[in-house]
Amino acid sequence: MAITVDGSGSISGLDAVSVPVYADGTARDAAIAAPAAGQVVYVTGTGTQAYDGSAWALVGVGAANFTDTATGTYTDSGVDYKYITYTGSGTLTVTTAGFADVLIIAGGGGGGGAGGQGGGAGAGGYLSANSIYLPAESITVTVGGGGAGNSFGNASRLGSFFSTFGGRGQSSVAEGFPGGSGSGAGGGGGSVYAGGAGISGQGNNGGSGFNSGAFAGGGGGGADAVGGNATSGAAGNGGAGKASSITGTSVTRAGGGGGGSYGGSAGTGGAGGGGAGGASASGTAGGTNTGGGGGGGGTGGSGAAGGSGIVIIRVVV
Repeated sequence: MAITVDGSGSISGLDAVSVPVYADGTARDAAIAAPAAGQVVYVTGTGTQAYDGSAWALVGVGAANFTDTATGTYTDSGVDYKYITYTGSGTLTVTTAGFADVLIIAGGGGGGGAGGQGGGAGAGGYLSANSIYLPAESITVTVGGGGAGNSFGNASRLGSFFSTFGGRGQSSVAEGFPGGSGSGAGGGGGSVYAGGAGISGQGNNGGSGFNSGAFAGGGGGGADAVGGNATSGAAGNGGAGKASSITGTSVTRAGGGGGGSYGGSAGTGGAGGGGAGGASASGTAGGTNTGGGGGGGGTGGSGAAGGSGIVIIRVVV
């Protein structure tokens, strides 16, 4: 008799006694170093899994379902979806365990002030993932706020999945700060410094500053592009954000902040909520619920706040 699997992942049938049970995925991988296609195991707390030749996949599990009021519904290529958008922290009530698509964007960093010429802030980390497994339980949702000027943004989270805060813009003549996307370096007299590092898979690096003649800060990194390097007379532009159609409409988010300048032009904000830098003035704030980085301030101005993040969950209905 073949093994049968019900919707909860429970197994039955005379052959079921031969299916090994493991406490978690680590124990499974330690015991089965070279799994064969079609091999079946049961992982406690997750369910029945079969090896498809390249990865372990859950068996007998479909789409997750949540009972919270959906933000919207739509149909794409004959598939019906519903989604829920969190612009502030809350709780997702999952009543049917299964798979979901998620977009988790952290708060953008705040732009650098005019210690040198402020670097643009990095965008909040951008985490987009399809077919993640959600257990049937109440899951905490945290939407990270944007950082104030000269401050890091705040991480966003859905249960154990999280995106990293945006890097704060550099306000001194020094390299940028790391983050989901890294910030731009400060500009001023002295050496040229590199932008801060972004996290692979969530963002990009910030741009370098310029330190001779017309001083300028580098642009903050965005989800889809690095921040621009400052040049003589021009601060770096913020890196572009990334588009997602998880709600049925393409929306670009998580752009980097533009660098501030003295004696030249300020950097533009990256597409997707990045704030513009200031030319001997304060920068512009990142867009609300975009995770955009704040613009850097030029001489006499301040760095601007980063934009708050967002969390979106989509399931098939």
